Amino acid sequence: MASTTFAMESIVKLTSNLANDKSLDLRLESAACKEWNTVQAWRIVDDTMQIRGGRGYETEKSLQARGEKPIPVERTMRDSRINMIFEGSSEIMHLLMAREAVDKHLTVAGAMVDPKSTAVDKIKALPSIGAFYAGWYPTRWLKGVFTPWYGAYGPWAKHLRFIHRSAAKLARESFHGMALFREKLERRQVFLFRLVDVVNELFAMSATIARAIALEKRGAPEAKQAAELADAFCRNSRRVVRQRFKELWNNDDSTKVAVSRGVLNGDYRFMESMPDSLAKDTDQG
Repeated sequence: MASTTFAMESIVKLTSNLANDKSLDLRLESAACKEWNTVQAWRIVDDTMQIRGGRGYETEKSLQARGEKPIPVERTMRDSRINMIFEGSSEIMHLLMAREAVDKHLTVAGAMVDPKSTAVDKIKALPSIGAFYAGWYPTRWLKGVFTPWYGAYGPWAKHLRFIHRSAAKLARESFHGMALFREKLERRQVFLFRLVDVVNELFAMSATIARAIALEKRGAPEAKQAAELADAFCRNSRRVVRQRFKELWNNDDSTKVAVSRGVLNGDYRFMESMPDSLAKDTDQG
């Protein structure tokens, strides 16, 4: 919880500082601030409720009346949950970021994924598409293989190398998704969401490391503790990134879609009634 809070603050501080430069396009960074921070904040509040137990569920006024410290966990939980809905729900923010992430691909190879494109349109686009990806695609592999050492950054080098390699892999996987799903990619929302989760984690890692380095350079008294939190966060975030990459191609999405359709079609209406065994026991009672 502490390391995640440090990362949340780091994202906001970095994006706010970048916002001073009006020439920068910060749509992705701003969306990440909103989406990632609100989700993490909700998880922290939920964990806090679990730690507090019954006292967390109790209102602060009730706690105070009983002589307890009036910690407003119950109110904080209600106030925090709305952040994942208003000003762009988490799902909408995911889609917005996914659209931005594949914007270059859509510009270059839009004819291949546009359901309105004819066969003639796709054939005409092939030369320019081939020319672009002939130079672009191999470099995504080269950047992943020949990763800079980042030795000047000392203990942060291992995390920076991971970010560098993961960013190259993210570009490749985005391309692979477009090549495989083509015009159906926009309906593969869970696939896109996983790509965005990787983007957010890498952004959070970068912001966290940058803040820890800045605190150390200016000799801040909290620099040592900040570095510990940043390192702990990056270690956990790396596991999240690896898991999201794995889930891109190893998942049960098709099964979930099939079951979801069954629910909407009313195939599982038996779940709405009392189970036969329970009804029998009730009748006997």
